[in-house]
Parts: sequence; structure tokens; C-alpha cells
Amino acid sequence: MLEIAGRLLATLTEGHRVAVATVVSMTGSAPTVVGTSMAVDDTGAALGSVAGGCVEGALVDLCTSVLDGAAPAVQEYGVTDEDAFAVGLTCGGVLRVHARELGPADVPVLAAAARGEEAVLVTVLDGPRPDGPPTRSGTLPGTDGGGVDVPVPARSGIVRVQGPDGGVEVFVEVASAPPRMVVYGALEFSSALAAVARVAGYRVTVCDARAVLATPRRHPGADEVVVDWPVRHLAQQRLGARDVVCVMAHDDRFDADLVLAALRSGAGYVGAMGSRRTQARRITELVARGITDDELARLHAPIGLDLGASTPGETAVSVLAEVMATRTGATALPLTDLAGPIHHPTPTPLDR
Repeated sequence: MLEIAGRLLATLTEGHRVAVATVVSMTGSAPTVVGTSMAVDDTGAALGSVAGGCVEGALVDLCTSVLDGAAPAVQEYGVTDEDAFAVGLTCGGVLRVHARELGPADVPVLAAAARGEEAVLVTVLDGPRPDGPPTRSGTLPGTDGGGVDVPVPARSGIVRVQGPDGGVEVFVEVASAPPRMVVYGALEFSSALAAVARVAGYRVTVCDARAVLATPRRHPGADEVVVDWPVRHLAQQRLGARDVVCVMAHDDRFDADLVLAALRSGAGYVGAMGSRRTQARRITELVARGITDDELARLHAPIGLDLGASTPGETAVSVLAEVMATRTGATALPLTDLAGPIHHPTPTPLDR
């Protein structure tokens, strides 16, 4: 549910009661990922979606029943159920969904997730239930007032723990701080990339030394717009495998130095915009600066996938598509040409 934490928090703050249904596990082909949630408030308004229309109607009923007094419970939906076609889940998968009402104990965790901070939410699925609230950040309370630490997995999933009152199956939902995308060059292409990357979950910074171009008004999709010399700005950043650096403006005064610094910054993806001729000159300059073969192999330049893009918006989609494919190790081929599950359960750098 942490992916809709901001909306849930706002609804609770307005004084409404809210029941939420969260996917805690899935098998086979399924149109969602573990941790995705849908909620219903006491006015009947729905928040979020879990399966692209497959089971939403059934989940509205499930959440409504919880608000009407039904106990928290796990419900399965899949093709083996006699009601599978009634709920519309005909893709071949099985979803396990847990529904419960939110309470005051959830607010601090929701607030942290809404602020983009790391957050952990623990929900009891079966076994002896504690007297306290049903959720704790990394801790399962016991009826004797004690508690037991719950191991936090790299990504959301079910954990079996030996609690103070016996074996308990719990769902541990993990929300990491959002990955960063640092974009150098305050262009129209950068503005479009900031907008689509933010929707995809990145915290976007746009940096340019030209104050007249690096303005929030020109880049409304960015979380942060910085006026600074790009190489100096990058040297001050702490980036990791989940983070992205995109050099969208080619400037001979710093281009090679910036690209080389980006490749050595720890960022998981580094891309640079430019023509084939620009890229050939860039490589020559990088070689003169001592770039290694391994570093050069990690550079995505010219940046983006071959999608026929030309406008800033189309180019932004092309760049983000390459970022996603690189992050996940996906083929970037049309799904119609592939076989097997559409959604890959293997953890990716963005999930960690």
C-alpha cells in the first residue's frame, strides 16, 4: 500500500475510515506486483488499482465488508476459483490479497513513505494475533507487551517468524527512498525527461550553469533545479546502483570530464545525448582521459532506444525506456515476440 501512501494519508487526515486490500503474493501470470494496493473509504470512493480491471470490483466489495465490520482476512483470486471468470482474472495467475482497515498506527509509516523516505510496514496474515495494532515498522508486538524483530527482505514479501505467541505469517512491505535521476543541461529535452521520469518514480534534479535556462518554470516536472557547473555539482552527489545520470547537453568545456565523472560516480545508468559525430569526438576525448574499456562499455551514447523519436516528449520516452531496460536486464523487444511471464519477479536495483 505504500505506493499510494500519500493518497491514503490524505484521506485519513480528512477524518475518513479506509480499508485497503494489498496483494501479498502471486503465482503464475498476474497483471500486478506484490505490494500493490487498492483502498475504499467510508464514502465509497476507491483509491488505486491492483490488476488493471481484473479484480477491482471484487476488491471494492472486500474492502467495503471490512469497513462494515468483517475481520481482516486473506482472499485468493485465480483461474482455479469457481468465480475466476466472474472477477475477470483470466490471465492464468493466482493473487493472494489481504484486506484490513487502516488505523492510527499506520499513519507514521504512511507519512514516511509519502515523504519519499524508507519505510517498512508489517501486517499479520495468520497465526496468533497481537493485542496491539496490526502493523509495526519492523517489529511484531506480543500479547505480553514484548515483541520480536521481523527480518526485512530486500523487497516486499511474506515472512514466517516465530513470534512471542507462536509461529506467525506476516507480510512485510518495503518502500525504499526513490532512486535519483540527475539531468545535466536545461533543455526542452531535459524538461520532458524530468516529467516522465518523475512519473516513473525517480526524484529528478536538473542542473545547468546557465541561470536563464535552469529555472523551475522551464522544468516543472523536476523535483529540483540547480544552477551550478555540472562537473562540480556531480562531485558533490552520492549516487548508487539505482540512480541515473543523463547528460543532455553537449558542451566541449566539460562534456568528457562530466561523462567520465558520471561513469565513476556509482550511478547504475549513465547516458549522454549527441550525434554519431559528437559521440566519436567524445570517445576520443574520454580515451585521452584514461577511460577503461569496462567504463566505456557502460556508457549509453547516443542515449535512448531506437523508437523513431524526434520531439522532446518522444525522446524522453526513448531515454526512459532504455533506463528501464538497463535497470531490469529486460530485452526491450516487443512483448508479442516473447514468451513467458510478462512481469518478472526477480529483484532489480530499483527495488533494493
